[in-house]
Amino acid sequence: MEDEAIRDLSRAREDAMQDLKAATLRLKAFLLRHDIRSTGRANWRPAHLRWLSEVVCPTPAQPMVFQAYVRAVSAHTERLQRFEQALHEQVNVWRLSPVVEALQARRGMQCIVAGTTVAALGDLSRVDNPRQRMQCLGLIPSAYSRAEKCRQGSITTAGHTHARRALVEGAWASRDAANVSRHLPRRLEKQPKSIQDMSWKAHVRLCTRYRRLIARGKHANQVVVALARALGGLMGALATEVPVTPSGRLTDGY
Repeated sequence: MEDEAIRDLSRAREDAMQDLKAATLRLKAFLLRHDIRSTGRANWRPAHLRWLSEVVCPTPAQPMVFQAYVRAVSAHTERLQRFEQALHEQVNVWRLSPVVEALQARRGMQCIVAGTTVAALGDLSRVDNPRQRMQCLGLIPSAYSRAEKCRQGSITTAGHTHARRALVEGAWASRDAANVSRHLPRRLEKQPKSIQDMSWKAHVRLCTRYRRLIARGKHANQVVVALARALGGLMGALATEVPVTPSGRLTDGY
């Protein structure tokens, strides 16, 4: 029951993210239709929210629509924050919280990403071959064969959808140069030196690979998916460094 609760929270969070994205796009479309543009750069920050409160619509009938869109964005934002707060609280008391904390040693693997991945995949160390884990995530290229010809296509997108999306979200952190952010030391201080060294080595490797593939002309989205595939393979190595009792092994959830 505890494992399923974590999975339900991660699914609800993703649903809230999709609803917030849709509500945000509807509000932006309304503003663009009437050529109402903000002079600021950051959206949904305090300055942008103050600007929204001062928007004047062209006709008296349109403020009702505009305010409905704004309230929808605010409601979905609060809903998303509630789910994320609940997910943080539940993961901290989860029996597999040591595994989640070990995965957070990687930059881009915050509590939400790590918790969603562990809840979806289960025991990360049960698969010896990293390719099998990538196959469970749907991150391996699809293959098409005809006669003697064989070519690879896009990823299969089969398997654990929530975990795949969470890994892709975390892989975007590898775009930046390999350095230590201000939040990472607090996540690393509780981990043994073996996990810290493994995490730093993986980060340098992924950042280097991102720059190399971009220099070859690959699209950024394709490169990030490739990094997410590599990140899925590295997760098993990090999980093996964390001692987990037999009662703490997570059962398959899908």
